[in-house]
Amino acid sequence: MKLSLSILLLFISIQAFPQNSLSGKITDQNTGEPLTGATVYLPDLRQGASTNTEGIYQLSNLPKGKFLAQIRFIGYTSITRMVELNGAVTADFTLSPSVTELGAVVITGVSASTQRHQNPVPTTVVSHEELQQRTSTNVIDAIAKTPGISQISTGAAISKPVIRGLSGNRVVTLENGMRQEGQQWGDEHGIEIDEFSVDRAEIVKGPGSIMYGSDAMAGVINFLSPDPVENGRILGSYSGNYQTNNNLIGNSIFNAGNLNGLNWQARLSQKAAGNYQNRYDGKVYNSGFREYNASGYVGVNKSWGFSHLNFSSFNQKVGLIEGERDSLGNFLKLAEIDGEEKEVAVTRDDLKGYHINEPYQTINHLRFSSQNNFILGRSRATVNLDWQRNLRQEFGHGHGAEEDHDHEHHDEAEDASLIFDLQTWSYDAKYFLPEFSGWNATLGLSGMHQTNQNKGEEFLIPDYRLTDLGVFGFITNNHPRLHLSGGLRFDLRNLHAEELLLTEEGTPTTNPAEAAETKFIGFDRTFSNISASAGATYDLTEKLSAKLNIARGFRAPNIAELASNGRHEGTLRFEIGNPELKPETSLQLDAGLILETEHVNLELTAFSNHIQRYIFPEKLRSVFGGDSLSNEEDPAPVFKFGQGNAHLYGGEIMVDFHPHPLDWLHFENSLSFVRGIQLNQPDSTRNLPFIPAPRLQSELRIDFSPKKALVKNWFARLEMEHYFAQNHFYAANNTETATAAYTLINAGLGVDVPNGKTATLFSLYVTANNLFDVAYQNHLSRLKYAAINEATGRTGVFNMGRNVSFKLIVPLSFK
Repeated sequence: MKLSLSILLLFISIQAFPQNSLSGKITDQNTGEPLTGATVYLPDLRQGASTNTEGIYQLSNLPKGKFLAQIRFIGYTSITRMVELNGAVTADFTLSPSVTELGAVVITGVSASTQRHQNPVPTTVVSHEELQQRTSTNVIDAIAKTPGISQISTGAAISKPVIRGLSGNRVVTLENGMRQEGQQWGDEHGIEIDEFSVDRAEIVKGPGSIMYGSDAMAGVINFLSPDPVENGRILGSYSGNYQTNNNLIGNSIFNAGNLNGLNWQARLSQKAAGNYQNRYDGKVYNSGFREYNASGYVGVNKSWGFSHLNFSSFNQKVGLIEGERDSLGNFLKLAEIDGEEKEVAVTRDDLKGYHINEPYQTINHLRFSSQNNFILGRSRATVNLDWQRNLRQEFGHGHGAEEDHDHEHHDEAEDASLIFDLQTWSYDAKYFLPEFSGWNATLGLSGMHQTNQNKGEEFLIPDYRLTDLGVFGFITNNHPRLHLSGGLRFDLRNLHAEELLLTEEGTPTTNPAEAAETKFIGFDRTFSNISASAGATYDLTEKLSAKLNIARGFRAPNIAELASNGRHEGTLRFEIGNPELKPETSLQLDAGLILETEHVNLELTAFSNHIQRYIFPEKLRSVFGGDSLSNEEDPAPVFKFGQGNAHLYGGEIMVDFHPHPLDWLHFENSLSFVRGIQLNQPDSTRNLPFIPAPRLQSELRIDFSPKKALVKNWFARLEMEHYFAQNHFYAANNTETATAAYTLINAGLGVDVPNGKTATLFSLYVTANNLFDVAYQNHLSRLKYAAINEATGRTGVFNMGRNVSFKLIVPLSFK
C-alpha cells in the first residue's frame, strides 16, 4: 500500500512540473513567404507539429531541457537546431529550397539524437521519399542500393543485409530502436519486418557494439515507423502496390492519431506474389510468397516524457527454390505416381497463379514491447522491455507436394519437418546525465534471455538457452567546430546447448541405451569481452568536415556456427558446426570527408577492419576429390564452420551535382568497394566468401515542387547500376565461383496530386527495375549455386528480370 501511494505521489509530482512550450514561424529563406505543412519534430521526445497556412507551429506540454529539433519540408533542405525549453520558448526557422538531406537527424548508434554530419561513425539515412520512389520486394531489398549496403538473397522474398562485406549475426537489425531477434544465423532467413510499416531507415556502417552489444560488429540498421502525429489530429492512408514481374499485389491501411497526448498508430498489410521470371529461366518454380502483417502502438506523451506499448505480428509463407531441372530445362517437382513419389517436370499451370508448393517455410513473428522515456529534471532516462516469439516451420518433401496448401486441410504444424520456436526477452535502460561544460554522458544496461526449441521431425540446431548482459558508457562533446564521441562496453554471454540422442527410427530419446546417434552434444559456453569506440568530426570550414573513428568490436559465435548438424533446405547445403570456435574481435578504422556546397555535395569514406578469428563456412571435399555429400536420400554438399584472421577494407564515394539555380536537377553518383582477405593463406583460401562485387551507381533526377499547378510535387529519374566482375572469391573446394559483370538500367517517375487546398489527394509512383531485362546473377545470390541446367549448361538460377511497379498512396485526414 505504501509503495502504491509513493508511485501515485511521484506521478502527481511529475504532472505538476511547469509546462513548457515551443512555437514560432517557418518561412522560405529566399522569399520570406510562410511554409504551410512544414514540420518541427523533437526525436528524443517523439513530439512534433506542422505549420498552418501562416507558417505558424505550436508545441505544448513539453518538458524542461535542451533537445535537438528537426525542421523538414518537402522540396527544402532539412535543418537541425538545439532548442532549450524553459517556459514559453519562441523559435523561428527558415528553409532553403533544395532536396539535399545531408543534415537529417540520426538516432541509431549514438546516445541521443544528433546531426548526421557530427557523428564520426559513417551513417546513412534512407528517407521516406527514397523508399517510396523505388521498387522493392522486401524491406532489405528496399535499402540494398545504399552505398556500402548489399543483400544476400534467396529469391524475391528472402534478403539479409550486408554492411561492407559483413552479414548474418554481425549486423544488428532494429525496429524502432529495439533489437529484432529472429533466426539471423540462416542465410535464407529474412528480416521479419513489414515493408509497408517502414517510414525511413538509419544505417550505421561500422561497429555498433557500444550501444547494442555482441553481434553489432558490422553495423546497425534501424527501421523506423512514421513519427507520432501532432496533438489534435487523426489521420490515415492507403498504400497499394502492383509489380509486373511476379504479379506482386500489396495493400496496406494505416491510422494514427493524437488527442491531448494520447496517441496511437495501427497498420494492416498484405502481400502476395507469384513466381518471378527472367530471360534465361523463364518463370522460376516455387519462388512466390505471401505476407499478412499487423503492427501499431498506443501511448501517452506528456511533459514528463512518453510511454508507448508496441505490437507487431509478421506472418509469411515463402517457397524455397531448389532449381533442379530435367534434360529439357524444365523445373522439377515431386508427384505421387503409382503410389510412389517421383520427380516430374512442372506444367504451365504449376507456374501460374500464387500457389506455393513444397519445400516452403512459414514464419510467424509476434512481438510486444514497451518503450518509456522519463524526464528527470535536467537528466533523462529510457527503459525499454521487449518480448518476441519467432516460430519458423519448414515443410520439406514428402508431405503432400501436390496438395493445394492454400486450403487448411490439415494441421501444418504436425507435418512440418523443421520447427524452430525462438522466444526472446530483452531489456534496455539508459540514463542521460545532465550536460556539463558541453559534455553529454550516457550510462546504460542491456541484455536478453533467449530460448529455442525444436518441435519438428528433423533437427538442424540443438535446443539452447542464451543469456546476455552488457553495461556501457557513452560520451559526446559538441564544440562549435569539433565534435567528439566515445564509449566503452563490457559484454557477458552464456550459451547452453542441450544434448540430443536419436533412436534408429530418428526419434528423440533420453535413454543412452536406446540411442543410435548423438545428433547434438550438450555444452555450456561463456563469452565475455570489451568493446570500445572513439572518434571526432572536425569542421575544417563551414562547408567541409573531416571524420575519424576507431572502434573495437566483439561477436560471440552463434548456435549454428557452434552446433549445427543437418540439411539446411534454403541454403542448399548440409551444415556442421564447430563447438571449439572462439569469439571474433575486430579493430576498425574509419575516415571520411563531407563537402556541402551550393553546387556539389561530396562524401568520401574509407575503412580498414581487422577481424581476429573470423568465422565462415567452408565446403568439405570427399576422399575421392569431389564434393563431400551428406548421407541422405536427398544429398547436399557439406559445409563446416571454421575461422581465421581476416582483413576487410574499402570505402564509398558519393557525389551529387545540383547546379544552382537549377536546384531541381540532380546528378548523383556513388562507388562502393570492399575487399575481404584471410591473412597468411594460399590463393584458394585467401579471399573471404560472400564479399559483394564493386558497384557503380549513377542517377539523373529532376524534382519539381510547383506552387501553382495541377500537381504538387513530381520527379523523374534514370539510374544506371554497374556491378563489376567479382574475381576475388573463396575458391577452395568450389565453395564459391567467379561472377561476371553486368549493368542494370532503372527508371521512375512520380507525382503528388493536391486536393485543391494544401493537402495531397493522392501520390502515384511508376518505377522500373532492370528496364532492358538483363539476365544476371548477383554474387551474393544463394540461387547462383543451385543445380546446373543441362539444357543450357548454365549453373544456378538467375535473378529477377524486368519489373515495373505501380504504387498508389492515398492520405486521409479525419481531424
